[in-house]
Amino acid sequence: MRLGTGIGWRPEIAEAVENMPGIEWVEAVAENVCPGHLPESLVRLRERGVTVVPHGVSLGLGGAERPDAGRLAALAERVTALGSPLVTEHIAFVRAGGPLTASPRLEAGHLLPVPRTRDALDVLCENVRIAQDALPVPLAVENIAALISWPGEEMTEGQFLYELADRTGVRLLIDVANLHTNQVNRGEDAAKALAELPLEAIAYVHVAGGFERDGVWHDSHAHPVPQPVLDILTDLASRVSPPGVLLERDENFPERAELERELGAIRGALEKGSAERRASATEASAAASPEGASRGARERETVREQGAAGVEGLTDPARQRLGLAQAALLSALVAGTPVPEGFDRVRLGVQARALAGKRADVVAKVAPELPVILGDGYRGAFLAYAHGHPMSDGYRRDALDFAGYLLAEGRLEDALVRAELREWWLERSGPKPRSGRPGVRLARATRRVLLRR
Repeated sequence: MRLGTGIGWRPEIAEAVENMPGIEWVEAVAENVCPGHLPESLVRLRERGVTVVPHGVSLGLGGAERPDAGRLAALAERVTALGSPLVTEHIAFVRAGGPLTASPRLEAGHLLPVPRTRDALDVLCENVRIAQDALPVPLAVENIAALISWPGEEMTEGQFLYELADRTGVRLLIDVANLHTNQVNRGEDAAKALAELPLEAIAYVHVAGGFERDGVWHDSHAHPVPQPVLDILTDLASRVSPPGVLLERDENFPERAELERELGAIRGALEKGSAERRASATEASAAASPEGASRGARERETVREQGAAGVEGLTDPARQRLGLAQAALLSALVAGTPVPEGFDRVRLGVQARALAGKRADVVAKVAPELPVILGDGYRGAFLAYAHGHPMSDGYRRDALDFAGYLLAEGRLEDALVRAELREWWLERSGPKPRSGRPGVRLARATRRVLLRR
């Protein structure tokens, strides 16, 4: 299926996307779409024949537990509502703990890397098969960016993805920005990863920007696409013609003209790679002969042979071993427990701070009243709270728990701020729904106005 050139649809740039020339398809974050109340912009795009692909972020297919049936059903519902030809998710874990490990359940609020081990691959393959059976269209899974590496990994990223696709038939969403991130942060050769991939399994490609700070690359999706990422895209296009390529931008949205320039740079990188592919057709044909087989292909075959014994007979002990390892790592990142043996303590600290910062940012979006009520003190107060209070549910629950903590612990010296925060908290988490009578609502609104003066 050919998708062409697309862009990530976000409410902030919905109008720009609708009026952008050459957009053949868009991708929407699945969890941000309500099937019964689709955004009018997406409806108009669908009516024009623009393909919309839902992109999930919360399944946690790389986690130790089997995929949640409710999350799968919700994702399937979005696929149907959007009339999508495929659906995508991530090779990542997003939560850990719980009954499997007899430990508190923790939420990362972020996509965390899966160890490239036999246990993790076996669990991931079974989870992918469960998801494939529950979804009405083909599934594609995305490689993620990471700040940290697991100790004792048994495969490269390319080998891991190759065997995953080989064993399950799942399609691959290759994010070239994530390959660049892992090249900088984990010393993984992006070209080697591309050489080891099953190119025929690629569903489409992501391209995004980021920034480097203190030798660490942050996959921000809030900055222009840098040249090294475009170079990796050209390398990929020199090997295969990707069915689709999509520009991702999640924050710090530029003007429409800037987005169009980035899409133009992406098209240019694809054209350059395509020209290189045509020019080297003869050499590629020779390399495909038995005597010219690439080292990457030989390594892939070796990995498949070594892992053949693990394809069948997946047992729950593999899930428990993976679950214990993931719970220990996530607990160190969000609850301040000791760093598991073999991990880079400095990098774990960077990742922990990044998770807390993202958590503060998302809570501010989910509950925008909190930064208004708390003013300049919001971020510092939330980061102090996050240090000792891991997220155990979604971001909306996190916002309520944060406000409840400030009120219960007497952390607010300003009586007016405390009163306004209490009013906000009661509106959303009181023991019973607050009265909706016009007179009562007017009194509450008047009180809020007076408290702000």
